[in-house]
Amino acid sequence: MVRDWRDDEIDRLRARDVAWQRQVESLTALVMKLTARVQELEAQLRKSSRNSSKPPSSDGPAVPARPAKTPTGRKRGGQPGHERSVRPLEPAEKARTVVDCIPERCGACSRKLHGRDANPQRHQVFDLPKVEPFFDEYRIHSLSCSCGRVTCGQLPQGVSTGAFGPGVVAVVALLMGVFRLTKRMVPELMADLYGLHLSVGAVVGCQRQASEALASPVEQARQHVVEDPRKHADETGWREGPRRTRAWLWVAVTEAVVVFMVHARRNGDAAKQLLVRAKGVLVSDRHGAYGWWPDALRQFCWAHLRRDAVAIQERGGTSATVGRVMLDEIDRMFHWWHRVRDGTLKWESFQVYMRSLRLRFEAALRLGVLSDQPKTAKTCAKLLRHFDSLWTFVRVRGVEPTNNPAEQVIRHAVIIRKISGGTHSEAGSRFVERILTVHATLRRQNRNILEFLREACVARLQGSSPPSLLPTSFQPAQLAAAA
Repeated sequence: MVRDWRDDEIDRLRARDVAWQRQVESLTALVMKLTARVQELEAQLRKSSRNSSKPPSSDGPAVPARPAKTPTGRKRGGQPGHERSVRPLEPAEKARTVVDCIPERCGACSRKLHGRDANPQRHQVFDLPKVEPFFDEYRIHSLSCSCGRVTCGQLPQGVSTGAFGPGVVAVVALLMGVFRLTKRMVPELMADLYGLHLSVGAVVGCQRQASEALASPVEQARQHVVEDPRKHADETGWREGPRRTRAWLWVAVTEAVVVFMVHARRNGDAAKQLLVRAKGVLVSDRHGAYGWWPDALRQFCWAHLRRDAVAIQERGGTSATVGRVMLDEIDRMFHWWHRVRDGTLKWESFQVYMRSLRLRFEAALRLGVLSDQPKTAKTCAKLLRHFDSLWTFVRVRGVEPTNNPAEQVIRHAVIIRKISGGTHSEAGSRFVERILTVHATLRRQNRNILEFLREACVARLQGSSPPSLLPTSFQPAQLAAAA
């Protein structure tokens, strides 16, 4: 068969058609890839404290305001039956002066008045005295012996080798770790408040001494957290070293004790260093670092879960349906849980109600696995794999469904990080761990932090036993175990 010019033209057009087809397929794939990227970036722009783990302080002006609560019809302020807050009167014997304010004449007719009120109204005015630091001078003598040896005198036991005693060290640690002052702001406040002049180097020295004094009480608190039957755990970003290398600040929270830890990693090894072993129930988010904890003894945070449900709903399609069902069930659970907490719903009734809710929630997750949204399918699949970790608070009384205790405690440390940018050295990280542990623990126990810091610093100088961070009810058992 003889080919003519028309056959060549047909072959050329076919080749061009194939090339165009390949180009269309390539462009189509590129469009799909870019579309997915745009959706991903739009999802990141939509992230806020309501649909992710971002803190409320990160919400920008573009984030819509939270919906207003339904008006209750009550006036602002304390409600009827609210316990009035009144400053208790101090004993009259402790007053610097007692002044009797006796009227001389009647306020209506100006007649002269006589006598005294048998039960006068007591009005106390508190003020602060001018504080001036005191100091003790130690004269160290050097004496020569006939053998030619020169011997120097020694400071008494419990006297600091530096220029500042335990009271100054305790106040400096308090200002830095509790009231979030920087190393350059502390000398200014000490000069204004006490008339005591410190250099930045002296502040660093006080920080080191306080850190050493708190090492033993904090280690005792760590052991207590390991043995506690109920605990919460969380972590947040940190910076460490002169180059501000990425690190993480971990926290473990029990009813009476809180422990912090700065670690270079956010993985299972770091979580094991903090929690040591899986003992008791652990409440946390769904971070994989806690995956070594048994599902039957772990409780996922439902506040995190609710934010994830909002994000699932905002993706549209079948994902929106799954998100709406999840939100309805989560809100229903919280309503019942709040009634249990307030005493208006019996615990046994709550457990019965949660049976049907668990079935509906599982059905929603199975529908979510079939979603056309990959993130929704992935989230629902993970929840189904660890389904038992959603309901531990229903089985074990006293376990909370949220990780709010840990998130509330770690907020103070986040503010310190934003002010300071992190820590410059490992020694600085140890101080942060210990002072944050002391602050959060004593606040939970309503104990005086400055008094504790002072006692710890005195014990360090005298070589005696430091005070304990454990509640009084736990201390004898700890002492027996140590013995």
